[in-house]
Amino acid sequence: MKDIGSIHLKEYEADIDHSEPVMIAESPGRLHLLGEHGEPGAALLLTTGINRYVRVAVSHRKDSSLRFFAADLGERKRTTLINLKYKREDRWANFIKMAIHGFSEWGYPIKGLNCTLTGNIPQQVGLASSSAIEMASALALRALLAPDMSDQDLLNLLSDASFSFFGRNEHPLDHLIALRSQQNHFLVVDELTMTVRPIPLPFKDYKILITDSRVPRFSVESELKQRNRDIRKGLELLSHKREGATFRDYVTEDLMESMGALPEEIRRRSLHVVKELRRINEAEEALKKGDLTGFAKAVYHSHESLRDLLEVSCPEIDWLIKRTTENPGVLCSRMTGQGFGGCTYTIIKHDGVEEYNRRLEDYERIFGFKPIVHEVTESGPAMVVHAEPLQSITE
Repeated sequence: MKDIGSIHLKEYEADIDHSEPVMIAESPGRLHLLGEHGEPGAALLLTTGINRYVRVAVSHRKDSSLRFFAADLGERKRTTLINLKYKREDRWANFIKMAIHGFSEWGYPIKGLNCTLTGNIPQQVGLASSSAIEMASALALRALLAPDMSDQDLLNLLSDASFSFFGRNEHPLDHLIALRSQQNHFLVVDELTMTVRPIPLPFKDYKILITDSRVPRFSVESELKQRNRDIRKGLELLSHKREGATFRDYVTEDLMESMGALPEEIRRRSLHVVKELRRINEAEEALKKGDLTGFAKAVYHSHESLRDLLEVSCPEIDWLIKRTTENPGVLCSRMTGQGFGGCTYTIIKHDGVEEYNRRLEDYERIFGFKPIVHEVTESGPAMVVHAEPLQSITE
């Protein structure tokens, strides 16, 4: 990534007090391995931060303007605290603005700010680049405005800000993952309790490859909203509207016995959720035991369920998974993210990567899309990486 400190200093040279601190924070992207299409509000995930990051630099201005600079794009945006609101044309700047909005709503004094953004998380492929901007911005602002704020308060602030700025009422799972990410670990994240269980990885000779299928995705939001409605309806019918019930209260047999009582499509969606909860527990136990075969089995069964029960895969993604299984160096592979295109992840031995890439030539020939492969590893947590006066950057 670019040297954000020097870029920030150069960009705002005329508008800064060099004795004031600049706060630079970074936040990783994340990769969901299992569970991302679970019960809304009660998800259980196997996930990890990845070593692709966003960095945000923040410092005070002499005036009351809010300035934003995306160094990788060469784009600039501006507003004031009074006019701080979502604007579609502001794209990337909206995520920094959301964090500023949160601190303002919580009563922290904000006048003018300079903000610079850079990063290397692949965009719009389900790796949480937007959430990373929000978290890096929030950490930099906390260091600048509220250094004694706890992590839990920061998560609450972002949750409040997400609702009031974007109109989204959801738990900040991606923010939590960023804060708790650990190198050489996967994470089991429980949305009900907002807790994280890190799992040491038994992979020594393996790499993680994320393959972007480059499949254009249309009407994804409406399809995903329908899946969520189906899942909610399935729980409502299963539980007879019993308050506090979740899919964790049911097992596969309950769904099989409900055949005829539930509409078939809703039953299939519900069956995916119930089975995925079990697969996550199985994958966690397999990882703890060093049982790579057991872990791979859970991953492959998960993809089959996404394809056949939830129906969020597509021919291109299924081809990538099937062809990957033919590579002797591959442990497992699965779709990741929202689906209907997007990415797969593959855990593969080091000496199998060359053959993996070679076989992708057939994918481009058959489907006409040139895939992009990103090699990643597990990341440490989001953090502040610089908290000193601007002049110290160049010393």
